[in-house]
Amino acid sequence: MSEFKANLDIRHRAGHIWRNIFRASTVFGILALIVLLLNIANSAFGYVAIENDINPADLAINSIPIEQLHQVDLVWILEQNVSAGLFRRLESEMPWEERAREEIYDLVVERVVNPQVVHTWPLGGSLFHRAEIQAEVAAKFPGATLEFRSWLTGDFLTTPQSPEADRAGVRTAILGSGWTIAITILFAFPLGVGAAIYLEEYASDNRLNRVIQTNINNLAGVPSIIYGMLGLAIFVRALEPFTSGAIFGAVDDTATASGRTIISAGMTLGLLILPLIIINAQEAIKAVSNSLRQASYGMGATRWQTVWHHVLPNAISGILTGTILAISRAIGETAPLVVVGASTFITFDPEGPFSKFTTLPIQIYQWTARPQAEFRNIAAAAILVLLAMLLSMNAAAVVLRNRYNRKI
Repeated sequence: MSEFKANLDIRHRAGHIWRNIFRASTVFGILALIVLLLNIANSAFGYVAIENDINPADLAINSIPIEQLHQVDLVWILEQNVSAGLFRRLESEMPWEERAREEIYDLVVERVVNPQVVHTWPLGGSLFHRAEIQAEVAAKFPGATLEFRSWLTGDFLTTPQSPEADRAGVRTAILGSGWTIAITILFAFPLGVGAAIYLEEYASDNRLNRVIQTNINNLAGVPSIIYGMLGLAIFVRALEPFTSGAIFGAVDDTATASGRTIISAGMTLGLLILPLIIINAQEAIKAVSNSLRQASYGMGATRWQTVWHHVLPNAISGILTGTILAISRAIGETAPLVVVGASTFITFDPEGPFSKFTTLPIQIYQWTARPQAEFRNIAAAAILVLLAMLLSMNAAAVVLRNRYNRKI
């Protein structure tokens, strides 16, 4: 009896130790996530020192600041302060009479006032060392103004790429990511779920199917750059007439058609996540009780009717969960997209699956590689946009999953 009690105490102590280890692991993971988010926020917000080529107060007319001037006066300021060639080019792009006053005001600020960020400070220093920052600005940048800036603004979301950090935005990258992920889902989800249904419900247990299953499991761990090389060989080069849109008449000059388009990127990412979707869908289908199948067969249902009306509705929750994880991986990939031809600098929006493209991860990578500190600030803001997109997609998938669960 004493030996049993001693053994029981040892097992209880071991259980407490492992429980504390698991608790510490959870706490460590949460702290790491908090540190990551704080580090991103530390760069996305903070004080900036701004110097103007011309003081806005010097552009006032009859003591009226430029913020309140009439459209005609703003055009006159532009004409007096920019080169004649630039003024004619701006007018040829769109006559001044057809431009909104806000647009002309933005041109005055951009071309005449020309504010430039000369120094930035992180959020932590901006909150706790404000006096030191003000003294530094007065000593090093006497002509600059100090303002607290959020690099994540509405203009940042609606402005295309620019070589200047304080005028750059992520509109083109957001649209490129949206197009790419939409094609990825349309390509990989039906194929993945269909393959899982066949392997679990129809395929017999023979050597060929075991080899197929083994290879699917192995493909799930292949580095993403390999899929980029595969996409380059198949979609960009071998299927160039299709992926460039030449066979559909989507390009004016077939001689300059290129397969480095959104559809190539989407299908490459589709190949990347296809094994993950198949494996997760298989596990979800396996989790459906076999008695449910037998009951359906007993009522006279065919195998397809059993799969469609009973197995899939009960497995859809697990299938969507696995798809969420797979899409989360795809939306943050850069290596395969670089290989298939994603642009690091592009200023026009994609208009369809055959357009040139960039994505948010590519844009973030390009900005972090720039030497200017301001680009790291807008890279942090772009990371927040990417996280918001990812959480939005995950939330939509969770809503769909819960809706299917209620129908069962």
